[in-house]
Amino acid sequence: MKLYEKLADDIERQIRGGVFRHGDRLQSVRQTSQQRQLSVTTVLRAYLLLESRGLVVSKPQSGYFVQLRPGSAAADAAADAVEAIATPKPIALSSSVDVSRLVLSTLRSIAAHDAVPLGSPYPDTGTFPLEKLNRYAYAAGQDPSLRPLQDGLPPGHPQLIRQIAKRYLDKGQAVDAAEILVTMGATEAINLCLQAVAKPGDVIAVESPTFYAMLHAIERMGMRAIEIPTHPELGLDVDALARIAATQPIAACMVMPNFHNPLGFVMPDERKRALVELAARLDMPLIENGVYNELYYGDAPPRTLKSYDRQGLVLHCGTFSKTLTSIYRIGWALPGRYRDQVEKLKFLNTLTTPPLPQVAIARFLERDGYEAHLRRLRKAYAQQGSLMRAIVLRFFPAGTRASTPQGGYVLWIELPEAVDAMRLYELALARGITIGPGYMFSVSNSYRHFIRLNYSTPWSPAIEQAVITVGKLAADCLR
Repeated sequence: MKLYEKLADDIERQIRGGVFRHGDRLQSVRQTSQQRQLSVTTVLRAYLLLESRGLVVSKPQSGYFVQLRPGSAAADAAADAVEAIATPKPIALSSSVDVSRLVLSTLRSIAAHDAVPLGSPYPDTGTFPLEKLNRYAYAAGQDPSLRPLQDGLPPGHPQLIRQIAKRYLDKGQAVDAAEILVTMGATEAINLCLQAVAKPGDVIAVESPTFYAMLHAIERMGMRAIEIPTHPELGLDVDALARIAATQPIAACMVMPNFHNPLGFVMPDERKRALVELAARLDMPLIENGVYNELYYGDAPPRTLKSYDRQGLVLHCGTFSKTLTSIYRIGWALPGRYRDQVEKLKFLNTLTTPPLPQVAIARFLERDGYEAHLRRLRKAYAQQGSLMRAIVLRFFPAGTRASTPQGGYVLWIELPEAVDAMRLYELALARGITIGPGYMFSVSNSYRHFIRLNYSTPWSPAIEQAVITVGKLAADCLR
């Protein structure tokens, strides 16, 4: 094959593969000549060959552009390829259930097929002030004083750090602003904290059930999770943790004491205090996932484990992704005595956190009524959670039980034991509805007949019908 034919075939494959779309401009003859180390004549002959194949057209003084005839084999192939890029294939799920693949499959189904997001871990973004935030981000980008690298380095932008510290103070908890580290979402904060206190092979205590992002972090770092019995209303069994810690070394304990995902409880203050005291006796770090702390339904926010900590053993993690915007992915950590190690790991892992979203959020907190926004959000979630719970108890099979969340936006449902949550997941997905099967929330398959539903989307006939449909499918699983 001659050089110009090979070049033409390479470009045709890219066109048919959806890399170049109808109307896209190809690189100039000179650019292609330099990049491919081919003569200008060879490139010209390749472009002329593509033109003869009906794939490109030359426009004087402008260059060569992709032009596909409607209905042609090349146009159909390119359209299929573009669709495949935008719509990844569903992930095949084995009977043993790979949790990370299951979560990814659920998120892809929501994104690619517009499935009803009852299985999503993310809040609905329709009530978030994205337009205002984007205006602040744009204004920050025009600010000549902003230094993209320096202002993104750990610990984070000073303006945002001050606002985070003020939020804690407003809720009755004074924190040291110098302890705060801004991260790329709470997931990074949790991962950095875990990496700072444990090493591969270590045993990490978790609640049962627990939010799967914690299990992902433990698995990714080559550690082992040990599940601690957790009461659906009172939280982690501190006495059980003490007994287990007496028989084997536990490097750290990961907990979500407020508005637990998926159970929705708030751990009572006396149990929080007991957990922190146990950690102090064992010199055991506690990684506190506080991502839902602002989404309380009562009159006042619950206390954090951090507020009881006197030895710097609580590594507290938070985020704006659940309350303000999940697009910017801005979170933070208060790592206690491990602060310097977490900062070093942050720098080694991701170097910086983009400063524009940090500044945008900081300015919104300063000027735009964040507290009023949160009040509206809490009221909506409380109402939507009550509606969903009522529909579940009415239309799901007899014997179904549902949690009573005190905050957040997820409902934990126990189905009759004969219902396999994975089978229900597949049946619901076939009807364009996602759910969170209980397999996601444990390493021991202890919750095979449990599911989690997300009620952050504003209530509508479509949401109501989707919940009713899941209930009917659950009943079908009993037959």
